[in-house]
Amino acid sequence: MSRKLLDTIRRRRASETGATVKDWSNRYRVALVYPNTYHQGMSNLGMQTVYQLINQRDDCLCERFFLPDPEDLAEHQKTGFPLVSYESQSPLKDFDLVTLSISFENDYLNLPVIFALGELPLYAKERDDEDPLVLFGGVCAFLNPAPLFDLVDLVAVGEAEPILPPLFDVFTSAQSKGDALSELEAIPGVLLPHLQSHSVSRRQFLADLDQSASRSFIQTEETEFGDMALSEVSRGCSRGCRFCAAGYIYLPPRERSLNNLLQQVDSGLCERQKVGLVAAAVADYSDIEKLQDGILQRGGQVSVSSLRLDALTAEEVAGLRNSGLRTASIAPEAGSQRLRNLINKGINEEQILHAAQLLADGDIRNLKLYLLIGLPTEEQADLEELLELADKVRLIWREAGRRQGQMGTLTLSVNPFIPKPFTPFQWAGMEPENSLKKKLRYLHSAVSRMPNTELNSESLRSAVMQAFLSRGDRKIGALLPQLAEGGNLKQICKKNGLNMADYVTRERDENEIFPWEVIDQGFSREYLWGEYQRALRGELTARCMEGCRRCGICTDE
Repeated sequence: MSRKLLDTIRRRRASETGATVKDWSNRYRVALVYPNTYHQGMSNLGMQTVYQLINQRDDCLCERFFLPDPEDLAEHQKTGFPLVSYESQSPLKDFDLVTLSISFENDYLNLPVIFALGELPLYAKERDDEDPLVLFGGVCAFLNPAPLFDLVDLVAVGEAEPILPPLFDVFTSAQSKGDALSELEAIPGVLLPHLQSHSVSRRQFLADLDQSASRSFIQTEETEFGDMALSEVSRGCSRGCRFCAAGYIYLPPRERSLNNLLQQVDSGLCERQKVGLVAAAVADYSDIEKLQDGILQRGGQVSVSSLRLDALTAEEVAGLRNSGLRTASIAPEAGSQRLRNLINKGINEEQILHAAQLLADGDIRNLKLYLLIGLPTEEQADLEELLELADKVRLIWREAGRRQGQMGTLTLSVNPFIPKPFTPFQWAGMEPENSLKKKLRYLHSAVSRMPNTELNSESLRSAVMQAFLSRGDRKIGALLPQLAEGGNLKQICKKNGLNMADYVTRERDENEIFPWEVIDQGFSREYLWGEYQRALRGELTARCMEGCRRCGICTDE
C-alpha cells in the first residue's frame, strides 16, 4: 500500500463535485481509462460524457483511471502499488471491462505504462478469461484504430450516445467473454480486430443533440478549465477545411437548441460563474448572441473554445470582454491567400485584419494566431506572407495599445501540418523534420525582431510521432513498448524492419488502400480525392450544408 498515492486520489476526490460512486453488488464494472494525467483527462468532455452515460445505467458502474503524474509514477514504481480507480480505489484487473477513451494519438505511448501498473497484459492474445475485456473508444477509434488492433478486444466506431446502449445490453446479459464477443459482432459500429472480416460503418451518430447532454458533469479545479462549466454547443463543422479530420468524421454538422443549452447553463452556473462553450466552430452556432446574452443575463460569464474570423461581431467581443477575457485566439491557419485557398479556409486577409481590429478595439489585451507550416506546395514566399500578415496584425495591436495606454502581446502559435486519415490530405506526406526545423528557425529569427510579438511551436519530435501513429497500421502496436521508453522513432522502425518515411513523409498513390479504411465514414474516397485535386489547383469548395449530397453522409438518396 502507498499512503502517498491514496492521499493524492482522496485529495482530488474531496475537491470534486458530481462524481458517481456505486455499490459493486450485482453491477457490471467498467474501468474508464484516460491515458493521460488527471489534469488532462478531466478537461476532456468526451471522457466525462462516457462516464455519465455508463453511470446512468443502474446495472453498471463506471470508475476512472488516469496516467499518474511523474512524481506519483515514481512512487508506483518504488512501492509496486497498482493503479487504482478514483471512486473506490480498486485495481484495474478487478473490473469486467476496461474502456480506453483516447482523443490524441500520442497518448498511445502511455498505454504500456498503464497496463503494467494495472497488472494486465498489454496484448489481447496474452490475456485470458480471468482478465477484463478491453474496449477502444474515442475520436482515435473512428479515425484510425489499426495501431491498437493487437491490444484491444473490440473497438467502438462512432459517437458514444448511440453505440453504448446496445453494447452494454450485451455486456450485462452475456454469460462469458466469448458469448459477449460473438453477440457484439452483429452490433452496428462494433469492430472486432481478431476478425476484421469487413468494414464497419461510423454512421453511429447522435442525430438530435438535445437528447443527451455533453458537459462537465464533474467539476474540479485541477483541470485546464477548472474555473468554468463546459457545455458542448454543437458537433461537427460545416466549413470543410481540408486538413481537419474533425470536420469530416463528425459529419453531419448538428446543433443543440437554445433552450437545451440554457438549461445546461443553469446547471453549470450552480457550480461555476463562467460557462465555457465548446464546439469546432462556436461562433457558427445559429443563436450564439442569444446564448451569450442568456449567460450574461443570468449573472454568468462566457468563454469560447474558438472564434470564427468571418463571424465575429463587436457585440460578441464586448460580451467576452465583460466576461473577463484577456487573450483571444483566432486561426488564419495559413499566412498566404494561396495556402488558405489550398486548405479551403474560405477567408481572406481583409477578414483576418477586420477580426483583429474588432478584438483590439474591444480591449482584448492579447491575441494568439494559430498557423500551420509544411502544408502541401508551401514555398518560401508563403512564409514571407505569413510574416507580413503577422506584422499587419501587430501594428493594429500596437495602435490599440497606445490608445488604451497598455501594450498587449501577439503570439504566433506555429505548428507543422500533419496529414490525417479521412481528409482530402490523407494522400499527402508530412514535410521532413529537417526542412521544418529550417522554416521554424527562419520564422523565429524574423519574429524576434517584432516588438511585443512571440512565436511558439510544439515539439517537432512529438509532431512526427503523431503523424506516425495517426497514419499507422497494425504493425505499430508491437513498437509501443519501445516507443514508450522514449527511444528514437527512426531507429526503432529500422530495428523492427519498418521504414519510418513510409508512414510519415511519403506521398500516397491515388489507389493505395489505407489501414483506416476498415471504417466506412459514409463518404467516398473519390469525394476526398476530388477535394485533394481541387486543393492542388487552388479551388475553393462551398461550405458543407445539410442536404448538399456532395459527400453522401448528410442525406441518403
